[in-house]
Amino acid sequence: MTDDGALPPGPPDLVSLLLDTDTLDDFLRALARSALLMSPGADGCGVTLERQGRPLTVASAGVSAPPLDEAQYGQDDGPCLEALREGHEVSVGDMREENRWNGYPAFAVASGTLSSLSLPIAAHSHTAGALNLYSPKENGFAGVDLTALRALAAQVTGAVALAQRLADTRTFTEDLEAALQSRAVIDQAAGIVMQQRRCTSEEALRILRTASQHRNVKLRDLCTQLVSSVSGGPPPEGGRLRPRP
Repeated sequence: MTDDGALPPGPPDLVSLLLDTDTLDDFLRALARSALLMSPGADGCGVTLERQGRPLTVASAGVSAPPLDEAQYGQDDGPCLEALREGHEVSVGDMREENRWNGYPAFAVASGTLSSLSLPIAAHSHTAGALNLYSPKENGFAGVDLTALRALAAQVTGAVALAQRLADTRTFTEDLEAALQSRAVIDQAAGIVMQQRRCTSEEALRILRTASQHRNVKLRDLCTQLVSSVSGGPPPEGGRLRPRP
């Protein structure tokens, strides 16, 4: 129960949150606020994600999470990182009696935090993370509905997986568009060389590659320069050459 005797709210509706937020950052901040509301004894909540071995607090609510998270990142150890890397919940009832994670418990106590709870997000994936709650009270999560918090962490897992899939798709699309644009300008440059040298397309490409190597310039950049010199402006994306005015 909360201090006024009311029951803390349950996990938010994921669909409603997605509809009410515009970006992944906004969505994660909303989830952090929800986790904090579900944990009356907590004064901070952070969402940590790790990419390529580097952890980062991507969203937080309350006041205590950012400095406590950063302290763990700095020493590369702590309950947050254990939950993230090992894929299991890490609960600390009293930091004053904790002897794991080097000097982190002493830092937490000095910062006014006596207990914490870390729940894994997207465990054992290439975008693993943790939902971290901090309390100034001893055993600050003894009465918390862990089932509801686990459900919330699962929602974060789903959101992160969806965001990563969308990001991967967007990156693939951007790479494909860049490749097509490069191919278009190379084909345009080859056509210019074919007309000037009265040669085949294979011979034109060989001439362009040789010039690229001799000048130490990327083939696409060389072709862009050639097309621009003929058309009087930058080459159109995938279109025909514009005649010089």
